Amino acid sequence: MTTTRRYRMKASKKTIASPPLLIKSSLAEQLKNEIVRGNLPQGSRIIEKFWASKFGVAQTSVREAINILISEGFATKNSGRSARVSSYSPEKVAQIYEVRAALEGMAARILTQSGQDLSALEHAIANMAKSIKSKDLTALLEADLRFHLQLCELTGNEVLSQHARMLLVPLFAFVSMRLGGNATLATAWKPDLERHRAMVRAIAEGEASIAELTVRNAILRFADHANQIWR
Repeated sequence: MTTTRRYRMKASKKTIASPPLLIKSSLAEQLKNEIVRGNLPQGSRIIEKFWASKFGVAQTSVREAINILISEGFATKNSGRSARVSSYSPEKVAQIYEVRAALEGMAARILTQSGQDLSALEHAIANMAKSIKSKDLTALLEADLRFHLQLCELTGNEVLSQHARMLLVPLFAFVSMRLGGNATLATAWKPDLERHRAMVRAIAEGEASIAELTVRNAILRFADHANQIWR
């Protein structure tokens, strides 16, 4: 038997013997689905031992998956405590939108004064429109989040961008949980789509104070519209 043949036989045996591995990103996606479907309610503990048993994986794999959920805003964890599904009170959501309005309004002012290329924002809007048409709620929320993150990132102000990300990523995860994957709600974004376009036009027109006011007002209208959809 040649050396090459022996090597191939060993490799084949190793492949057959190795059990299928559930990578942490795949496991995180499954946990996220449980959250969005309501099987893991907002504020509930994510018990590592239970989900490790349910998915047939080690607890360390569940722990790594939970860390992904935390980074994406779907879960929170205090020192020495179990992770919990993210949950916001109506008052907390209102406060977040107020701060968003201030931050994103500031971003609009900076972008107007800098004359930055806005094609990334226009691309995000195009993806939102496409997702609304196909009723792809997940893609819609991703494109919407990308628009607002880029609005702040394009300013080049790292402090502004970091604070915006801290607010926006958990908020959009919370929105996804509240909507529960109901694809029919994607069409409810049509009025908001026009407001996103108005934001970009105001920035492109070059009047900093008007652009800031336009964006501030749009964010507060988004808050009102979100409450209507959730109800």
